[in-house]
Amino acid sequence: MSRATSSPLRSTAAHAVLIAYTVIALFPVVLIVINSFKSRNAIFRSPLSFPTSETFDPVGYTTVMAQGDFIQYFQNSLVVTVGSLFFVILFGAMAAFALSEYRFRGNTMTGLYLALGIMIPIRLGTVAILQLMVASGLVNTLTALILVYTAQGLPLCVFILSEFMKTVSDDLKNAGRIDGLSEYRIFFRLVLPLVRPAMATVAVFTMIPIWNDLWFPLILAPSEGTKTVTLGAQIFIGQFVTNWNAVLAALSLAILPVLILYLIFSRQLIRGITSGAVK
Repeated sequence: MSRATSSPLRSTAAHAVLIAYTVIALFPVVLIVINSFKSRNAIFRSPLSFPTSETFDPVGYTTVMAQGDFIQYFQNSLVVTVGSLFFVILFGAMAAFALSEYRFRGNTMTGLYLALGIMIPIRLGTVAILQLMVASGLVNTLTALILVYTAQGLPLCVFILSEFMKTVSDDLKNAGRIDGLSEYRIFFRLVLPLVRPAMATVAVFTMIPIWNDLWFPLILAPSEGTKTVTLGAQIFIGQFVTNWNAVLAALSLAILPVLILYLIFSRQLIRGITSGAVK
């Protein structure tokens, strides 16, 4: 009887904690969006209130569209994010397959070396990275950002995918080898479909930091043609005067692609879990 009573209580407590966390996480986003549709005076006078017929003012969005090339900024961010995700998942999955499938000297040390990338921030090597990009002639190019973000996301990707690939049945892979499949076909046709949930998880955790990053775009690609959306929003922040309407509008527009990509990868995550359960 006590177990039956404690189970609903635990479920209620867990849902209460999750709801509270959701409210806390969404509060800054909602605050940015509602204030982006208000006049400057209304933003400072009542920042927590929703826009009314008196306070509604889309001047921030008109300013964003008039000043700066935000379409180009969005395109640059999209190219960098999608390109980085592609290489992170591709190379990370290959490395994870090699570490989990083959036993060779230095296997464990290689895994530990890659795990160091999770603990050591890549920004500590900013000076060396900048020198390397200058020597390679990649400054003010999107390629420089893609290379840096790929290196940044690989350790976590290898760590997560290698653990998932260890759970893939050896009988399935050996059956593929008996049927004459090459290691590449085993990897792409047998292993990758079974680790789709992990790949979607890696994509979600890698995507958001790349899209929101300001550090490397400011250092490696600050030119007008290579600005990302986060760096482009800085044109409205001045030393003495800041156009908060435009800043909030730019941030609100920047949130939209993140939500779309997140929904896409979330559906893939759910679909992958379901198909894996059926198999």
